[in-house]
Amino acid sequence: MFPGIGTVVNVVAVLVGAGLGVLLGHRLPQRTRDVVTDGLGLVTAVIAMLSAFAVTDAVLVAEIGPSAPVLVVLGSVLLGGIVGSLLHLERRVEGLGGWLQSRLTSETGSAERHRFIEGFVASSLIFCTGPLTILGSLNDGLGRGADELYLKSVLDGFAAMAFAATFGWGVAASVVTVVVVQGSLTVVGVLLGDVLPTAYVAGLTATGGVLLLGVALRLLRIREVPVADLLPALLVAPFLVALAATLR
Repeated sequence: MFPGIGTVVNVVAVLVGAGLGVLLGHRLPQRTRDVVTDGLGLVTAVIAMLSAFAVTDAVLVAEIGPSAPVLVVLGSVLLGGIVGSLLHLERRVEGLGGWLQSRLTSETGSAERHRFIEGFVASSLIFCTGPLTILGSLNDGLGRGADELYLKSVLDGFAAMAFAATFGWGVAASVVTVVVVQGSLTVVGVLLGDVLPTAYVAGLTATGGVLLLGVALRLLRIREVPVADLLPALLVAPFLVALAATLR
């Protein structure tokens, strides 16, 4: 198979799942949709906590010490949040969602626009911040197979179905983000080889867990955390792991 096949399968799974979700969603009452959203929020919170638990990863602890992993995640989130807020990433992502909504659907009105954008933003973040995204895309580019992305495709397909039942076609539009993020990581794998040691991936995974917790808070309608503003934290985390390892 050619490099990138995993991303192609992932995109198809999200589109199929979103399409089925939209068909089912119109037949569900609003209260049921709210319950589905709450359930997704709770499950996302569990996934976030499992990812954040990577701060205890044995390889990461051996690389930078027992106390540094939490500081790496904290520093990544703070520095990434500062950079993201200065770049207005949340506003730009929402703007992209609004632009896609105007091009892909005939729905009008502020409520429909907000629902589309929320579905686009939440789905993009969930589909693109987990460890399977990073490891799977890199391994696909390295020629080691796309097994992780095939597994991710199944999970994303069911998640897209559930999300689309509430948020509509905004979930399907998130394939744009999936293509950009996973495609870029696959290219990195092709060009640079094994670029992230296990300890670096663990730090990145733990940081991604914090971001997913922000998505969960949004889904549960507890707080509108500007998660997109925090996305640079994923780029900062490997550098802080390298810095902590050097200073140790």
